[in-house]
Amino acid sequence: MPEPLRLQGISASAGYAEGPLFSLDRAATHYTVKATVADEKAALETAIGIATGRLGGLIETADSEAAGILEFQIAMLEDDALSSPAFAAIASGQPADAAWLRALDAEIAGYETSDQDYFRARAADLRDIRDQVLRALSEDDESTAPAGAIFYGEDLAPTRFLETDWSSGGGIALKAGSAASHVAMLARSRGVPMVVGLGVAPANPIGVALLDAEHGGIVLSPSPAEIETFRRSSSSFAARRDKAETYLAKPAVTKAGTRVQVQVNIADPSDVDGIDIATCDGIGLMRTEFLFGKTLPDEETQYRAYRKVLEWAGKKPVTIRTVDAGGDKPVPGFTVAEANPFLGLRGIRLSLARPEVLRVQIRALLRAAVHGNLKVMFPMIAVADEYARAAALFTEEQAGLAARGFAQKMPPLGIMVEVPSVAIAPEAFADVAFFSIGSNDLTQYVMAAARDNTAVAHLNSVRHPAVLRLIASVTAFGEEQKIPVSLCGDAGGDPASIPALLEAGLRDLSVAPAQLAMAKAAIADVPV
Repeated sequence: MPEPLRLQGISASAGYAEGPLFSLDRAATHYTVKATVADEKAALETAIGIATGRLGGLIETADSEAAGILEFQIAMLEDDALSSPAFAAIASGQPADAAWLRALDAEIAGYETSDQDYFRARAADLRDIRDQVLRALSEDDESTAPAGAIFYGEDLAPTRFLETDWSSGGGIALKAGSAASHVAMLARSRGVPMVVGLGVAPANPIGVALLDAEHGGIVLSPSPAEIETFRRSSSSFAARRDKAETYLAKPAVTKAGTRVQVQVNIADPSDVDGIDIATCDGIGLMRTEFLFGKTLPDEETQYRAYRKVLEWAGKKPVTIRTVDAGGDKPVPGFTVAEANPFLGLRGIRLSLARPEVLRVQIRALLRAAVHGNLKVMFPMIAVADEYARAAALFTEEQAGLAARGFAQKMPPLGIMVEVPSVAIAPEAFADVAFFSIGSNDLTQYVMAAARDNTAVAHLNSVRHPAVLRLIASVTAFGEEQKIPVSLCGDAGGDPASIPALLEAGLRDLSVAPAQLAMAKAAIADVPV
């Protein structure tokens, strides 16, 4: 019997899974070479069409988050820039499968060696696109994983995730991967345990494995004693999760009786369809990047999206963030290519550089404000002038709408606290309506460590004294100036971070809907 092997990585979606390992290593495909160059070209065109059709079929039953991922892949497949090198290789005499494989592998290598985490995370989508087309070319069906399997390998394709039935359990253990990848987002939304960054490991391990995605580890070839210990931990996690559900419909209150507002973060209007408004205190962050997909959205499209969420929330607040494009969120026709996009023209900087785009969003927000309790915040504010210029645009557009007879309302205007300059000197923003701390960016800017980079993940912690000190100072300033302060980053839904955040003075957290119950349960255990 082989010796147990323990590997440590990074948790991308908490949970436990015990089951047989299933290798994700891509099997060799069998392609029949065609008689002519024209036939090879036609074969690749047909395969791309088949792959696009399969993705379109998955979209029909996908939720908004999954649909967005699939639409991204379809857009890539329809982009001639991706396929033209393969067709050029076919014209020079290569068969379609080799031409496609070589062209896509070159593109993937460029993404994998990027110094930006966003592009490294998107390499998984390109591998998925590559393999979807190769599958169509060869007409090979992928082998089926057994129920409850733990998928193990370099990375997992988003379509493979969506095609898998997770109702019998199972999990994902990746030697590479990223907590920011599309698959990681899907895993968190569906509660599938997932660990990334396990590093060098046996190429094709077999047998049962124990995946501890609460702490980011896996045990291959476990001993009976390790299985027993694992099952106790798994049962404890399940019990905590079940207990947390009992807190869902109750207000969040600490042991000392301190009330904490717990709102939710959403990325698409359809996200609220699965949320009972009674379980949360409103929307602490509505991202609007979802609207800025293949084309820039018009005013009416945005207005309808914002109105839907405001009417769902009723009297409870809905905080909508103006488009936070750039950095890890490129938008065709809007964002610009930069050597270091996280420190470049992103968020409010980009919006102010393209005021014609921001003005459309502002008009939609002003019109939607009459339908509920709207608050608007600006992302990536670094200096007071940025806030002043953005607020002035609201005033101008309100006057224009009023002159044309549109129903409109000026919402409270606040800012994201994610650039250290704001957290260090909040007194420059004493005229804002509210602060919303973006813990993801604030932490990685303070620590100079990307949260999805496995090499520096140990540095990226909101619980580092430097980060907590800034959060506490912003919270204290807000209390002194009677400016509400909330936190809408991932840390707000992390049970391990919640005690420190409340100790820093926060009393308003916004979390992913799937984290709502666990966050409320964690708050109930805090003594403050």
